[in-house]
Amino acid sequence: MAFEPPQRLVRALGELPPTERDTEWLGRLPELAEEALKRRDVTAQRVQAPGGRSSLVLLVRYADGTPAALKLAPPGAAPDRELDALAHWGGFGAVRVLDSRHHEEDGALLLERLHPDVSLRSLPDAKALLEACGTLRRLWVGPPQDHPFETVAERTAAQSELLRSAPPEARPLAETALALRDDLTSAPPEALLLHGNFRQGKVLAAERAPWLTVGPDPLVGERAYDLARLVRDRLEDQMAASAGAAGARRRVNKLADSLEVDRERLRAWTVFRAVESGVRALAADRRRDAELLLEFAAWL
Repeated sequence: MAFEPPQRLVRALGELPPTERDTEWLGRLPELAEEALKRRDVTAQRVQAPGGRSSLVLLVRYADGTPAALKLAPPGAAPDRELDALAHWGGFGAVRVLDSRHHEEDGALLLERLHPDVSLRSLPDAKALLEACGTLRRLWVGPPQDHPFETVAERTAAQSELLRSAPPEARPLAETALALRDDLTSAPPEALLLHGNFRQGKVLAAERAPWLTVGPDPLVGERAYDLARLVRDRLEDQMAASAGAAGARRRVNKLADSLEVDRERLRAWTVFRAVESGVRALAADRRRDAELLLEFAAWL
């Protein structure tokens, strides 16, 4: 079987500052996939398509027929931190790690098989948000002692560098986002283990639970930061709706109240994360995405 890198992954890596390790990893991906399969004594069935923006996922089977999924991610995606977070959650609200014995050799993750083609995006939005909130409640736990995760303040400090060099068309919003971030990180209210990249597409149907999350980019901080990405899910639908800015604000309030999160902190983190994503999209020449994100941020 040929393990060609998914085009979404190739494009996503192309938008990031190139690193020698990630470039080498992408060039060797077919070979690395074969080696990872042999180490774990599993057989590939197919590549999960269209695939993610940060990894190659192979649907595999053990010799006894037990299904699993093998995930290979570039070094820059910090697969070690993903493993640490999944191990800490222990399958509660998240996909379960089946075998981590060879992780140090190749960074690959052997995970339980979920239903990769059925995410919360297959549900009506109101039902999807309800299920998403239930999943988040399970994930928000205290981090392990001496944990390896960066904090929300550390991650957003690095992201702020891009905002400071935003092009003129995005500069007013970038300045607003930077001011909000300074306010939010001056006195963070809590330090919980967060998914870091939570949205409806990251929650898949499963056998041992109705829905389990995948693909964390874990960090430690407040719940409002984690919830902020969910606010803008199905962005094109939200932008096309007649409710407009009022609808976006109602969505913030509804999600905040559902999970007992401060409304104003959720609104502010949603603005920061939308502007940061919008400026990043501009830098990658994804103008349509950038315009939607920045307009949504302006609504809030």
